[in-house]
Amino acid sequence: MRLHRLDITAFGPFGGSQTVDFDELSSAGLFLLHGPTGAGKTSVLDAVCYALYGSVPGVRQSGQGITLRSDHAEAGTRTEIRLELTVAGRRLELTRQPPWSRPKKRGTGSTLDKAQSWLREYDAGAATWKDLSRSHQEIGEEITQLLGMSREQFCQVVLLPQGEFARFLRSDAEARGKLLGRLFDTHRFAEVEKRLAERRRATESQVREGDAELLADAHRMQQAAGDAMELPDLAPGEPGLADAVLSAAAVARSTAREQLAVAHSRLAAAESAQAAADRELADVRELARLQQRFAQARERAALMAERADGYQEAQARMERARKAEAVAPALDLRDAADTEHREAARAEVRARELLPDTFADAGAAGLAAAARRAAEELGGLESARRAEQRLTELGVERAELERQEREDEDVRQEAEAWLAEWDTTRAGLQARIESAQEATTRAEQLGARREPAERRLGAARQRDQFAGDTEDTQRQVLLLADRALTARAHWLDLKEQRLSGIAAELAAHLTDGEPCAVCGATEHPAPARKTAGHVDRAAEEQALTAHQRAEEQRTEAERRLGVVREALAAATAEAGDAPTGQLSDEVAELERLYEQARRDASWLHPVTEELRRAEQEHVRRTETQQQAAVRAASRTSLRDSLEREQVSLEGELTHSRGTADSVAARAAQLERQAALLTDAADAVRIAEDTAQRLKDADARLADAAFRAGFDTPQAAAAALLDDTAHRELQRRLDAWQSEEAAVQAVLAEADTAAAAQQAPADLDLAERTATAAVQRTRDAASASDAAAQRCAQLDRLSARSAAGARQLAPLREEYDRVARLAALTAGTSADNERRMRLESYVLAARLEQVAAAATVRLQRMSSGRYTLVHSDDRAGRGRSGLGLHVVDAWTGRERDTATLSGGETFFASLALALGLADVVTDEAGGVRLDTLFIDEGFGSLDEQTLDEVLDVLDSLRERDRSVGIVSHVADLRRRIHAQLEVVKGRAGSAVRQRGQ
Repeated sequence: MRLHRLDITAFGPFGGSQTVDFDELSSAGLFLLHGPTGAGKTSVLDAVCYALYGSVPGVRQSGQGITLRSDHAEAGTRTEIRLELTVAGRRLELTRQPPWSRPKKRGTGSTLDKAQSWLREYDAGAATWKDLSRSHQEIGEEITQLLGMSREQFCQVVLLPQGEFARFLRSDAEARGKLLGRLFDTHRFAEVEKRLAERRRATESQVREGDAELLADAHRMQQAAGDAMELPDLAPGEPGLADAVLSAAAVARSTAREQLAVAHSRLAAAESAQAAADRELADVRELARLQQRFAQARERAALMAERADGYQEAQARMERARKAEAVAPALDLRDAADTEHREAARAEVRARELLPDTFADAGAAGLAAAARRAAEELGGLESARRAEQRLTELGVERAELERQEREDEDVRQEAEAWLAEWDTTRAGLQARIESAQEATTRAEQLGARREPAERRLGAARQRDQFAGDTEDTQRQVLLLADRALTARAHWLDLKEQRLSGIAAELAAHLTDGEPCAVCGATEHPAPARKTAGHVDRAAEEQALTAHQRAEEQRTEAERRLGVVREALAAATAEAGDAPTGQLSDEVAELERLYEQARRDASWLHPVTEELRRAEQEHVRRTETQQQAAVRAASRTSLRDSLEREQVSLEGELTHSRGTADSVAARAAQLERQAALLTDAADAVRIAEDTAQRLKDADARLADAAFRAGFDTPQAAAAALLDDTAHRELQRRLDAWQSEEAAVQAVLAEADTAAAAQQAPADLDLAERTATAAVQRTRDAASASDAAAQRCAQLDRLSARSAAGARQLAPLREEYDRVARLAALTAGTSADNERRMRLESYVLAARLEQVAAAATVRLQRMSSGRYTLVHSDDRAGRGRSGLGLHVVDAWTGRERDTATLSGGETFFASLALALGLADVVTDEAGGVRLDTLFIDEGFGSLDEQTLDEVLDVLDSLRERDRSVGIVSHVADLRRRIHAQLEVVKGRAGSAVRQRGQ
């Protein structure tokens, strides 16, 4: 990689645009980058790094975006870095612009522009630049791939920070490991260690889980086997656990099978004894049952002998009831006839009580003839009833005519009263409509005047406010103008005082042997001294800043005053000279009149609607009056015809009513009389018929009782039984016969009689014996089931343990293999004598290469005295692998690099940095690093050592490299002719370049 050209704009301390021609500087092979502290030497290197990677080195990498922008840059100038370089045979141009908060093109304020990046490549054939990419990500990946280094590696290898390598020499193995890990990207080896450790933990966890499950099964087998199994005294993860568990399980299974055989034998003996006891119990129970059956039969026979008289009485009662059943139909028939006759007699009495006394002794035929005569008279009144009904209807019609006449008269009078007021009502409504129309016109006129009056009032209020603001702003402008004059006078006084004492300020920087910046003399016999109250540059700049700030405030106040005055003039032109109070009163009066006119105008529509409804009512009332007159004329003729018809009907009905009030009343009398006579005739005939049927029923009952053997019908009736009593008596007789037969059958049984001759059966003893045999059988069966279950459980758990042990064997082997590898890579294995981790081992090899490459230059810088060597020795209890020692040829001893002096540390760290650059370059795939920078550290060298270091750096040109030294040591400016000077100024820093 070779740098050609760097363009910097508004970056860091550089307010304007600066250009660095690295081709001119690199032609000498060795060039110097110098300038006063804070001028921006390091910012040049930051610009190179930012152009390549889009960020600055080290702790400054957080300073991206807007903070990279120079404070000295003008508002319209954007920060930009452009770098031209050659890498891997390709000439590229990188341009980067960080995010920028620029002023808005329209209006005030600012807007944020995003970061921009460009990558171009020079086409030698076409002699033009062609664009490759504008993507931040693509450009970053392309540069990292071409250089083969990350930003951290680039900053460590190309921008050699001497301070960090001095700390590298004095640091411990852990700190060296962190630095070398970043440079050589050995984190993948650390990932290998981590992955192996994770794999070891995972397999260990699986082995422990398997052993835990195996031990859990062993505990379950111990619980199943009882005292027949002993657990192995081993923890999960210990070798031999599976064999011990399986051996103990085999012993437990054998013992369980022996116990199962013994339990089977005991169960067979108990079952045989239980069968014999059950047979004996059955025989005793049968004997006890027969003996009890015979005793109960004897007791039932004795009880029946005692109750024999009652049985005979029941049989006699049943016999009389069966004879009385033959008389029962005649009894029922006679009771029915008696009931019917009694009912008919009562009905006859009730019917005769409703008739006149003239019919008290009349028979059925006489009553029927009187009923026919009343019916014939009723038939002759039918036409009279229709005439009487029509007479009633005529009265209703005449009443309806009178009611209609009254209603029409009320309607006519009401219509006449309303129509009498019509002219007055219509005139009043029309007047109200005209008033509302005038109010509408007035509201429109007032509405047009309201808006100009309100605008004028608003302008008057703004005029009053701007008048007050103008006075306040004028006072502020005068105050700020006084402050600006005072600040300017103070600054000029301080500037004059500083110019008077400038000789003392220049003399403060004089050094014996160094040329004077004014006269060039190297001797300074009588330099000027600072007196009390001396004004330095900082005080003058502070006063200048205060003066400029005061001027800006005054200018801003004058600008605000002009804005307020313009607004005051505009408001005065709008409002005029009228006072604000007067304008406010006018607006209020206009508003009041406008609202009053709107309220008056709001009645236009309701009054118009009211007039329309009144006109409709006038038409309706007129029509109603005319219709009432027509109806009155038609009612007069109808009333005359109704009166004539009523007189005719009344003469016709006088004869038909007789003594009754009306024909209807007379007809009702005849209808009732005919009905009563008919009912009485029917009741008399029914009573005569029922009396005859009762006489016939008495004769048949007496004959039936005599044939059944009863003296009187009453005796037969007494012997009858109802259904409930008959069933109960029959049940008692059947029960007696059944009981008698059952007792005789039991007493006749041969086995029952034989059992009664034997000794009484001892049932309690037999049951106790059988119960004891059942309990022994249950205990034996439970023991047998438990033994069988124990064998099955031990077989199942043993099979599962054997399967688990088979599955765990390869996993245990894998764990042993992974654990050995993890311990070896982590440096904790006994095989790793130096306790060196894998990453440390790789870094140790790299450090050994770096030490060898650095020794070549260190021997030349130290005139062959010092040699850097790598050490694998352990430091205390720590791990080995990253030790770095220096061999002193004068003493022949090897010592730690931390014991070097300041100057020795410098050229040792410089040699280490150069050696590291060579090794990292080779690691990056042979990418040539043709441009290197060495930052600071030369001030601690004496003249001879400085010559030797510069000779070594100058020898880098053998590999076609150019080295830039970043330093402010004055002696280097005389020794190195190619220089890039950074000059600090009030408007920002600038670069000055000088060739060979």
